[in-house]
Amino acid sequence: YSFPPFFTRQTNLTTHHAQLVKWSDLILAYCRHNRIFKLSLNAAIPSAPTAALPHALPTTSTPSIAITDPTLGGTSTASSGAAGPEELFHNKTLNKRLSLADAREVLEFMKKDGRAEQLPASPDVFWVYWRTPDEWAAAIEAWIDETAQKGVVLTLYELTEGEGTRGTDFHGLDSDLLQKALQVLVKRGKAQIFGQEDSQGVKFF
Repeated sequence: YSFPPFFTRQTNLTTHHAQLVKWSDLILAYCRHNRIFKLSLNAAIPSAPTAALPHALPTTSTPSIAITDPTLGGTSTASSGAAGPEELFHNKTLNKRLSLADAREVLEFMKKDGRAEQLPASPDVFWVYWRTPDEWAAAIEAWIDETAQKGVVLTLYELTEGEGTRGTDFHGLDSDLLQKALQVLVKRGKAQIFGQEDSQGVKFF
């Protein structure tokens, strides 16, 4: 992130693929560190002429978390809103910024790997799956087993905001992502969802 070529697009196909992998790793690490679930590219990268902006990644190794201030970009912890942290794609010290087109290419690359998903109604907003819905489902199921709560009906609020889940990775989970994870368990016959959208409960089997 502190190396200028990190933001310079490589023309060699093999090198460019390595760049996409490194950008993917950086985005996942950043979003995990700040508990960001949705990322808005338009918010993260202010409008500017594409040709004027440098692009993509280097061949050198990248730290697992290049930006260490946990207060930056972390406002989406328990919100369904999409975060747009400018620092992720813009190194102000180097005055280097990833272009919107190249950032979109990285997210499209992550989609193919199952680590991102575009929101149908918002083309510039992506889910960033530092844990996939299947992985969140596994974490919730493991907690249910550990706490002997099979057969118990829990509200969705209790799952993500209740005192009982404090300290778990899914405490504060985005509500839409929680629904995706629960649907994984429903399809496996491991859970059943009850009630209306604003007052839903779930029973685990």
